[in-house]
Amino acid sequence: MRADPFEFWRIAWAATLSGGAEVFWGASSPPGPPRAAAIDPSALPVLGRVRVELATMWLLEEREPAPRRIPPTLIVAPYAVHEASIADFAPGHSLAQALVESGAGPIALTYWKSATPEMKDYDIDVYLGALNVAVDDLGGRVSLVGLCQGGWLAAIFAARFPAKVAKLALVGAPIDLEAAPSRITEAVALASPAAIAAALAASGGRVLSAVAFSHWAGRFSPEFTAEAALQCCGDPALVGLFDAWNRRTVDLPGAYFAQTAEWIFRENRLARGAFRTFGRQAPLSAIAAPIFVLAAGDDEVVSTPQATAIEALCPQTPVTVRVEPGRHLSLFMGRRTIATVWRDLARWLAEAEGPKRRPQRGAARAAVDAEA
Repeated sequence: MRADPFEFWRIAWAATLSGGAEVFWGASSPPGPPRAAAIDPSALPVLGRVRVELATMWLLEEREPAPRRIPPTLIVAPYAVHEASIADFAPGHSLAQALVESGAGPIALTYWKSATPEMKDYDIDVYLGALNVAVDDLGGRVSLVGLCQGGWLAAIFAARFPAKVAKLALVGAPIDLEAAPSRITEAVALASPAAIAAALAASGGRVLSAVAFSHWAGRFSPEFTAEAALQCCGDPALVGLFDAWNRRTVDLPGAYFAQTAEWIFRENRLARGAFRTFGRQAPLSAIAAPIFVLAAGDDEVVSTPQATAIEALCPQTPVTVRVEPGRHLSLFMGRRTIATVWRDLARWLAEAEGPKRRPQRGAARAAVDAEA
């Protein structure tokens, strides 16, 4: 079984509150399992070509991009504990492969870099700015597919720059953190902004995710097994790939982490219509693109109501909701999920753009009466 990173954060914040930050963030931490070597992007099954390199990320694309007949699809990977190969894990377990094979191409991916000490002050706007560069490089208008924490980033972008987003898909994405409890919200609730600031100061202004392995020993969770993630049994090669992925952690800028903890998870600014970026408010109601929501029925990280809440928060926008059996990681790696709903999502992305707004009840009733 693999360790549960969210249990680590709970313990770390509790220790910080009791004055033990240096144990969890400082150099005194005992050595843990070795951190897996960074993956070579060229080794990914589908998205093996670097299109653009920025300080914050590599923008990856297909080795042989599909002819462009629809807006490109940009996968916005999560920038949290692990690196972005979750989007292109292995043949048969690659959501990028499903999107390409089902006609949603050309496809690109934000492959976020681990934060260096010089990046400690990079904040959410820096990453939204990088996303804007990627969108412009792809032609200025794309469909966004936001994975987990990449989902709220994609939603903010779509709200702030609605003309640049043709369609928006949110997969296991925390949108309304007050809709239901989850492990993330429970963990963040344990730490005040002052405690977070103290912990970051003790670690040089970054979240050093590799340190987590020193404190996961003995605290394992069945949700983070290869079986739960990949929806397949008895394949030692895939289990080995999963274990290596699970050890490929990324360090995060302290400013980005602190804003995420406070603005997204504690203050719930996105759902409350109070998120401000690049000098303006970015309410979800400003999203003009049709939305596809994919959630997991047994998601232990992002509760289903947190992910599906955007339907109520965007009452004028067409929203398609799919809730699939499985846990959090199976949304992105699971064999069954990749073979079914991801191909449906690809076809939705490939469809001609429909109405920008939901029909009003009165208008819909009038249309039915007219047909009668």
